[in-house]
Amino acid sequence: MDRSIYIDNIDIDLAKKRYLEELNITPQYEEISVRDSLDRITFEAIMARTSSPNYNAAAMDGICVKASDTYGATETNPKILEIDKDFRYINTGNQIMDPFDAVIMIEEVINLEEGKVKILQAAYPWQDVRQIGEDIVATEMIIPSRHKIRPMDIGALISGGIETLKVYKRPKIGILPTGSEIIEEFKDLEDGKIIDSNSRVFEAAVIKNGGIPNRYPPHKDDREVLKAAILKGVEENDMLLINAGSSAGTADYTVKLIRELGEVVIHGVAMKPGKPTILGMIDHKPVIGIPGFPVSAFLVFDIFVVPLINQFTGLKDNEPEIVQATISKRVVSSLKNREFIRVNLGYVNNKLVATPLSSGAGVTMSLVKADGIGIIPQNVEGIDAGDTLDVELMKPLSNIKRTLVSIGSHDLIMDILGDMMELSSGHVGSMGGILAMKRGECHMAPIHLLDEDSGQYNISYGKRYFIDKKMALIKGVKRQQGFIVQKGNPKGIKDFKDLIGQDIVYVNRQRGAGTRILLDYHLKVDGINSEDIQGYSRELSTHMAVATAVKTGTATTGLGIYSAAKALDLDFVDITFEDYDFLVPFVSLEDDKIQEFIRILKSQEFQKRVEALGGYRFENTGEIVVIE
Repeated sequence: MDRSIYIDNIDIDLAKKRYLEELNITPQYEEISVRDSLDRITFEAIMARTSSPNYNAAAMDGICVKASDTYGATETNPKILEIDKDFRYINTGNQIMDPFDAVIMIEEVINLEEGKVKILQAAYPWQDVRQIGEDIVATEMIIPSRHKIRPMDIGALISGGIETLKVYKRPKIGILPTGSEIIEEFKDLEDGKIIDSNSRVFEAAVIKNGGIPNRYPPHKDDREVLKAAILKGVEENDMLLINAGSSAGTADYTVKLIRELGEVVIHGVAMKPGKPTILGMIDHKPVIGIPGFPVSAFLVFDIFVVPLINQFTGLKDNEPEIVQATISKRVVSSLKNREFIRVNLGYVNNKLVATPLSSGAGVTMSLVKADGIGIIPQNVEGIDAGDTLDVELMKPLSNIKRTLVSIGSHDLIMDILGDMMELSSGHVGSMGGILAMKRGECHMAPIHLLDEDSGQYNISYGKRYFIDKKMALIKGVKRQQGFIVQKGNPKGIKDFKDLIGQDIVYVNRQRGAGTRILLDYHLKVDGINSEDIQGYSRELSTHMAVATAVKTGTATTGLGIYSAAKALDLDFVDITFEDYDFLVPFVSLEDDKIQEFIRILKSQEFQKRVEALGGYRFENTGEIVVIE
C-alpha cells in the first residue's frame, strides 16, 4: 500500500515566505490600448506626451477680450466694446487666439445695438481661460507604476496623449479538479458522486484577482491520467492548481507526481482547515495542491494563491482588515495549527461580538453566511466565551453595525427574517441564547422553553435568569413540534415510548435547546431512561440537520418542527404547538433595529412567507410581554 505521509507542519507565514523565495517569479509585461486598460496594473510610470489643454481655451461661454482694453470699467463708468475690434463671442472650450487674453462670462455682458456690448467691470489677464497645461503638462507623470487603472485614469491618459501603455501580463492559471467521485454535470449526480464547485470558485477568484483562469474537466484518480494532465497544465499555464488529492490517502497522487515531475517545497502547513496543502513547482512554475473540502480550498487559495497572482500582476498584497471581537461561545482548537473559524458579527452594547458558524471544512454555507474569519493562533488551545480574538472582515464594518444580533434557538423563520433585514442568527439553543444575553453578546434571544411546573413557555426563564434586569418577550409564532420520520412512518413512531425500540435510532438536539428540554420533559413524564434510547447522545444544532439525518437514513427519527419535515418531504407525527418568542432587554425596545424587527414580524409579507413553510400559527405576533 502506497500511503504518503505529511513531512511538514510549517507556520503559514514561513511557508509563504519560503515558497515565494524558491519561485522567484519574474513578472512580464504586455503593451495594450488605453481603451482596454481598465483594472490592469501599470508596469512603469506613465508620462504625459502632450499637455492638456494643449491650447488656451475658454472656460466660460461669453466674449474674449484684451484685458487691458477693459481696465477702468465700473458700473458708474461702463465701457462700450465693438465686435471684431474689441471682442469676439466665444463658447466654452473654444481656443483663445491672439490678441485676446481674457473671457468675460455672457451673464456679465449687456447687449446694445448690433455689434456692440457694454461691460460694468474690468477683466484681468487670463480671466476664465484654461491655459495650456493647466490640467496636464507634457512629460509630467500621469499615474505611477504598479497602479490599478481606474475609469478616471483612462480619461487622464487619453488627455495626456497616451494611446498604448505597458501593463503587467496577467498570469494564466490552470485549474485541475481531481477525484473519481467528482462530476461537473447535474444530470450525472448520484450517490457517491460530488458536483464540482471548487473549480468554479477558483475560476471566479482568479478573475477577481486579475488572472486568466483555464479550467480543465475533472480527472479521475489514475496515476498516468493525472500525470499527463499535470504536464499539460504546466505547459499551458503560468501556474497550476490541483484540487483534491493533497491528503494522505492511497489514491492521492498529487504530492507523488509533483515530486516526480518537479519539486515539493512544502507539504503540510500549520493551519486548520487546510493542513495538507502542497506547495510545489515544475519547470520553475508554481504547482499547488489544494485540499478538496470547500472551506479548506477557499482559505488556501486566499492565503497562498492570491499572493502569487499579485507577484505576476505587480500588485502589492492587501493587508486584510482585522478587528477584535468578543467570541460568544467556546471554541476548541489544536495547539499545532493556526485555526480559522467562520463567524457572524454584530455590535451589541458598543462591543463587536463574533458568533461561530458551523466549523466543518466541508460546510460551504458557513463561508456564504460569514461576516468574517476568526483567527485562533497556533499554540493556543481554544478560546472561551467572552474572550477576544482577531477577525478578518469579509463584509464592510458599516453593514455589520446595522446588524441585529440574534443568538438562541434555531427555526426556519430566521432565514426569512434574515432576508428581510440585516440579521445575524447564531444557533446555540434556547439556553445558549439566554446565557449569551446575560453576557451582553446579543440583541435578542429566540427561545421556546417549557416550564415543567406551570406548562407555560419562556416567561419563567426570563424571570429566573434576569432577576435584577427588566426584560421583555416579543411574541413570535406558535410552531408545531413532533417526530420527523421517513415517508409512510415505516417504524410506526407514535409517541415517546416508541423511541426505546431496538431498531429505532434517535437523533437529538444539543443540550440547552428548547427541543431537547421538551424531549427530556416527556421522557420524565413517561418514566423513560434516556440511556435506553439509541442515539440520544448524538447532537445536532438545527432542525434541518435533524431532518437531513432522517432523510438520509442515519436516524429513524428526531424531535423537530413540522416545517423542517415538510422542506425535505418527510412525514411528521404531531406532539404539540409551542411558543417561539424573542427575549430582549426592556430598554432595547426603543432600538431602531428592534423596532424594525417588530414591524417585520407583524407584516403581511413575513406572515405569508411563514405560512408557506407549514406548521405555524400567529397569535399575538409582535406584541410585547413585560417580564419583571
